[in-house]
Amino acid sequence: MNQFQLLRSRRFAPLFIVQFLGAFNDNVFRFGLIIFISFSLAESTGIEPGTLVVFSGGIFILPFFLFSALAGQIADKFEKSAIIKRVKFAEIFIMIFAAVAFWMENLTLLFGVLFLMGSQSAFFGPLKYAILPQHLEHRELTGGNGLIQMGTYTAILLGAVVGGMLAAVTEVGTAAVAACIVLLAVCGWLVAQWIPNAAPSEAKLKLEWNLAAATWRLLKLAASNRSTLVLVLTISWFWFMGATFLSLVPTYAKEALHANEQAVTLMNVAFTLGIGIGSLLCERSSRGRIELGLVPFGALGVSIFAADFFLGGNPYPPQVVLTVSTFFTHGPALRAFCDLVLIGGFGAIFIVPLYAALQARVDTAFCARVMAALNITNAAFMVLSAVFTMALLANKITIAEIFGLVALLNLIIMVIITAAFPEFGRRARAIVLQRKN
Repeated sequence: MNQFQLLRSRRFAPLFIVQFLGAFNDNVFRFGLIIFISFSLAESTGIEPGTLVVFSGGIFILPFFLFSALAGQIADKFEKSAIIKRVKFAEIFIMIFAAVAFWMENLTLLFGVLFLMGSQSAFFGPLKYAILPQHLEHRELTGGNGLIQMGTYTAILLGAVVGGMLAAVTEVGTAAVAACIVLLAVCGWLVAQWIPNAAPSEAKLKLEWNLAAATWRLLKLAASNRSTLVLVLTISWFWFMGATFLSLVPTYAKEALHANEQAVTLMNVAFTLGIGIGSLLCERSSRGRIELGLVPFGALGVSIFAADFFLGGNPYPPQVVLTVSTFFTHGPALRAFCDLVLIGGFGAIFIVPLYAALQARVDTAFCARVMAALNITNAAFMVLSAVFTMALLANKITIAEIFGLVALLNLIIMVIITAAFPEFGRRARAIVLQRKN
């Protein structure tokens, strides 16, 4: 079955659209807020825009640490489609609250909305990934996860572009953002009504309301099985790399390539384009199986092209500012764009089989809780990525050098992971032998 046929199936299409609209909405708000902070609120508060933007990122990610354990329990205990509908209904009120906060130009309220949005995302994540193995056949999990990854990155990119553009509209920017996010929330809730029922995984589960104890128990659950632990940590390492690369690309494009705003967006498109291509290749290469042998090839490809990005170094900037029309005429810009496409493509080959394998191998009774544990470790690795990046930049390490360092770290970590979990290497050798024959 071609993975795109899933988009015509009620088992998958409504969930795909709901998660796409949710990620899109999150980023319309977040990037609209960033523009609003940078050009309006920073002046009135006297606080550096960069400080406010970093703080906003922390506010959004905090709920993943606080509420993921509870979210995973709820997703396993109750019928999942009903919880998704409630979560999306709550999003409508959060977005109305956001519209009021924009109208009042109140920074405290806007940060409060950001916290609520992070909370809503923390509750939706385990539901999204735990419902897939209930609605999809085993052979469809790779294709389904590929589409989810492609849709998520596309939504993030489009949300960033739309949120930034709407917020920049003179006089009516905040009103435009407010109208857009409320409309998207309503659409998401309406589509959620079409998601088929998914039976409770463990209806007799007793909810643990002590969030600290529940979080610790959740992490112990994920670590109790070696296979599960390796898959969780490997996925989180991908999010470390992705967060590092994506955070550096806009600055590199602006400072090293002298690109304008539209050309900077083009660089972000490169990574998303790569994710889409890689997701399609991953499904085709796996031939309906969940093929962990693709993971080492994906990791190797990421390192090769991140290393090439490093070898591109700090090129001489063009004589004029690069625009979309002149971007590909500048050799270093073309090289950086191709490297990012290939990093994204091999990144998808790396990550898609890992998600599919985790969903397939975890006991259905606690699948959502393991996915919630994954949310926590992903958030931790992204915070670690931010600290790592800021520390290196503060010590005058260039962006190109950071790409090279991550490429080297990725190879070292994959050697360690393959030694700890030989199935990666064994399946990779099987793929090579199969191609030779």
